[in-house]
Amino acid sequence: MFANNQTKKWLISITALTLIPLLVFFAIYTLDFFFFGIRGEQVGYFSLFYKMSVDDARQIMGGMGEVIAAILGIVITVASIIVQLAATRYTPKITEMFFKDTKNLIVLAFFVITAIYCLLINFIIRGYTDNHALEFIPVLGAIMNVILLTISILLIAPYFLYVFYFLEPGNIVKTLELQALDKIKKLDNPEYIGNVQAKTILSVEQLTDISMNAIEQKDKGLATGSIDALTDLLKDYSNFKSKLDKKWFQIGSQIRNNPDFLSMHQEVLNDISKKRCWVEYKVLRQFQMLYNESLNKMRDINYIIAINTRNVGEISISSKDTEILKLAIKFFNTYLRATLNAKDVRTAYNVLHQYRLFAEAVLRSGLDDQVLEIANHFKYYGQIAFSMNIPFITETVAYDLTTLCELAFSAGAIVGDPLLDVLLEIDKEAEGEQQEQSLRGVRKAQVKMATYFLLQGDDARAHKIYKDMQSEPPERIKSIRKELNSVKSKDFWEVIDRGENFDYLNPERKHFLPVFFNKFSFVKEKSS
Repeated sequence: MFANNQTKKWLISITALTLIPLLVFFAIYTLDFFFFGIRGEQVGYFSLFYKMSVDDARQIMGGMGEVIAAILGIVITVASIIVQLAATRYTPKITEMFFKDTKNLIVLAFFVITAIYCLLINFIIRGYTDNHALEFIPVLGAIMNVILLTISILLIAPYFLYVFYFLEPGNIVKTLELQALDKIKKLDNPEYIGNVQAKTILSVEQLTDISMNAIEQKDKGLATGSIDALTDLLKDYSNFKSKLDKKWFQIGSQIRNNPDFLSMHQEVLNDISKKRCWVEYKVLRQFQMLYNESLNKMRDINYIIAINTRNVGEISISSKDTEILKLAIKFFNTYLRATLNAKDVRTAYNVLHQYRLFAEAVLRSGLDDQVLEIANHFKYYGQIAFSMNIPFITETVAYDLTTLCELAFSAGAIVGDPLLDVLLEIDKEAEGEQQEQSLRGVRKAQVKMATYFLLQGDDARAHKIYKDMQSEPPERIKSIRKELNSVKSKDFWEVIDRGENFDYLNPERKHFLPVFFNKFSFVKEKSS
């Protein structure tokens, strides 16, 4: 749609640039012809356009050659400078793309043809030589030369507009994405598989280069667009992946020599071939590289990568590709490990949010084993965060697992009880150390889970949570009860991506807080 609008604008511009000078010319020419310009023999209104002497022809045609040469020089110089600047900023691939673009080649060819045509027309003009009457005036050739030169001048502005449009970052990104897909779609000969694999990898890396350069220049929009393009590539690829020849999924020499695969053991490469996932692996490895580059620099990019990794995982759910789903889980874990090592708390908070949303999508798809696997990863990284003295991440994990548990029990999933067990085990390895601040957040999340069960009339599971907490110090339990009761609004007092305060309980669930806390012998409050 955008391209069609641009084409319409260019056509309107060319039409206006053509008609306005023609109308002005014929208006002035008419006044000159009938009132001012005629001297000597009368001629027809249009005969001036084709009646000329040899001197007239030479004078007219001689200047035109210089003009068209100047136009060609300006066009090539300006285009070369603009393309080189864009290639330096984004990716060297732009130069190749530009000189392979059909529209660009047509315009440049038109300028060159016009220049050569003007040269040849000038060459064949002849007057009297010696005593032989030889006179040749290429009238039609001269008229055609005027027309071609006029078109060349008219094309300058629209052509530059097209060059700028072509070199817009978003259009470059989209072109690279479509080129990669087109090569795969048109692959009909197994002999060309290695070549297409190499070109696909190159397109993916060029999109990554654009994003990497954008991150260095703090250009969030371009970096986001490139990452989104890689995800769109995988989405479209998944639609026809099943139709590809089985040789496409084999790790050939073109893939094996790529840096992302070169260091891998042959068994790992064989496993990737067996799982038919080298394209997805390549893209996710690019995500990982961009993620590491953005840590503690451009956190929004980390968030965008987490969102796109979740999208890749959800694509695998739609296409029933379990191996890609497992791959997405591995990369989420890799992001969390890198984030904890960098102690980037805000990024971990956002990535866990996307990881949990992904887990919810997996849960709704009935993939219980993968849901439980993700839950155990949550527990693991929560405990790692506690040991690294980042207790807020441990709390975040607890609240995310609570949300996942509630969804599981609401949907009647059989994985509900195993998820509850994981939730109750988050703090096990932390006990006995500097517990106070971290365990309070975990315990509040577990209390919220208990109020859910009490609201559903499930006293047995609520009592299970009580049994896990019964050895807590009385002062901690009392303070947790007080803090949960004091939260009146679900909106946090700062801008957050999750949209809701961790400690908020709606009135229906808050009603069951006294019921739960009265289980503790040191609490003398009765249920209302």
